[in-house]
Amino acid sequence: MSGGHFDYNQHKIRDIADEVENLIEKNGKKISEEQIKEQERWYGQDWFKRYPQDLYHHKYPDEVIEKFKEGLKILRQAEVYAHRIDWLISGDDGEDNFLERLKQDLKKLESNE
Repeated sequence: MSGGHFDYNQHKIRDIADEVENLIEKNGKKISEEQIKEQERWYGQDWFKRYPQDLYHHKYPDEVIEKFKEGLKILRQAEVYAHRIDWLISGDDGEDNFLERLKQDLKKLESNE
């Protein structure tokens, strides 16, 4: 079966976590040359002369970024729990297997942090 009880919505949790991670990584950094060209194509060559602040991704305060990091960790854990519970309910894992695989997945997650 490979899951499906939650309509694979655990992947949406991953997408949210990936976006939060992206916000952390780009916090206050200059946008890419590709983004600059795209923006100029749509809004004109003088866009960044008029709006130089748009050359940079939004800069969140350090305290906010710390909360983003805490949230990211929780979201990654939530994805693991949703996935493992999904497989248990769908019959892919038994109760003993569920506990062991949950433990392994959480340990793997911690080692990647």
